[in-house]
Amino acid sequence: MRLFKCFGKRLIMKEFKKSYNFFIKEVNLNKNSNGYGLVRDKTIIADNVASIASVGYGLAALIIGVENKWIKYKNAYDRINRTLDTFIHNVDGKNGFYYHFINIETAKREWNCEISIIDTAIFICGALTAGEYFGGEIRKKAELLYKRINWEWYLNKDTNYFYMGYTPEKNFWEKWDMYAEQLMLYILGVSSPTFPVDKSTYYNFKKEKSDYKDIKDIIYSYGGNLFTYQFSHAWINFMNLKDEDGIDWFENSIKATKANRQYCIDNKNLFKTYNENSWGLTACLGPNGYGLYGSEPCKSDLSIENDGTITPCGAIGSIVFTPNESIKAMEYYYNNFPKLWGKYGFKDGYNLEGSKPWFANEYIGIDKGIELLMIDNYLYGTIWKYFMRNSYVKDGLKKLGFTKNKNSFANL
Repeated sequence: MRLFKCFGKRLIMKEFKKSYNFFIKEVNLNKNSNGYGLVRDKTIIADNVASIASVGYGLAALIIGVENKWIKYKNAYDRINRTLDTFIHNVDGKNGFYYHFINIETAKREWNCEISIIDTAIFICGALTAGEYFGGEIRKKAELLYKRINWEWYLNKDTNYFYMGYTPEKNFWEKWDMYAEQLMLYILGVSSPTFPVDKSTYYNFKKEKSDYKDIKDIIYSYGGNLFTYQFSHAWINFMNLKDEDGIDWFENSIKATKANRQYCIDNKNLFKTYNENSWGLTACLGPNGYGLYGSEPCKSDLSIENDGTITPCGAIGSIVFTPNESIKAMEYYYNNFPKLWGKYGFKDGYNLEGSKPWFANEYIGIDKGIELLMIDNYLYGTIWKYFMRNSYVKDGLKKLGFTKNKNSFANL
């Protein structure tokens, strides 16, 4: 494939539309199937497996499609309405939570996976956003699904941390004890009209700080992976907000993103894939399978985790935090690596180490999803607008004590 130079807004729109196409094409639209509306976790490998998080991003994609006149309002409405029926009646789960991976035809559990609190939350964020946008039956069904979620069941009452996973075979395991992508859990959890948790659950998890070079006081995640600074922000517009402890999560993601990029610059002699325009260490496919790539500050041993793999979704998913740097990264990927580009835009990763460069052949739903939503929020703010309009979301932010931050980076 030969690509021609592409820059700025034109390239953003190309990636925007192609990311959207993933959620239009990689979906079960068989009306006689129990898995109608389920979206594949990834292409090529295990194409019979859907991810409930992919479905959440897919619901948002249909809103974006209507706004951009890529799909008719009625067609999008019907797709979402039927998809919510799939979750009401067919999808495997417990106490309102769903299995992370499900069969795209049967909606039953795959791979002996966990019932996932975070992936359920991503799905319900998409459903509630769709409810605000479309209203009617979609709003009623989204609220029904939200009210089913028993947040108290997934909470360890002794530690006041949410558990990280549950399987019938192992019971609950691990805990959300420090900052990661889980901010959405607390906003949804405290405002639940059926099974609410106390605001202390939010203020209880550890918010450890560290510096990276001259970037000060970053509240960092365990692995330093960029998705942890992105996923909740795709739905919740934390811009100009601070909590009762004075934390501005939007500002924190700006700092963490800049640290991630600087880490790649500082280590470009170690890995030739890294440079000022090739950055964004996060979870993605690498030469040895799925990896959790990260940067400082973190607790992970990066000498073990990192192998030189970069994914476009790292920088693109941070476009609302570092627009100039993210756009330059997009231009670099597109104009230098034809093998990284395909039918759904940028593929999931590349690695220039060793004797032969490696390029992913696949696309992953949550990675295309974070690109799609963050590009939309950067260009138009559609998903932010409708998610933040939801009464439960507004109530959750209020109960957690979020107020306007007049000194935010975002005002500068």
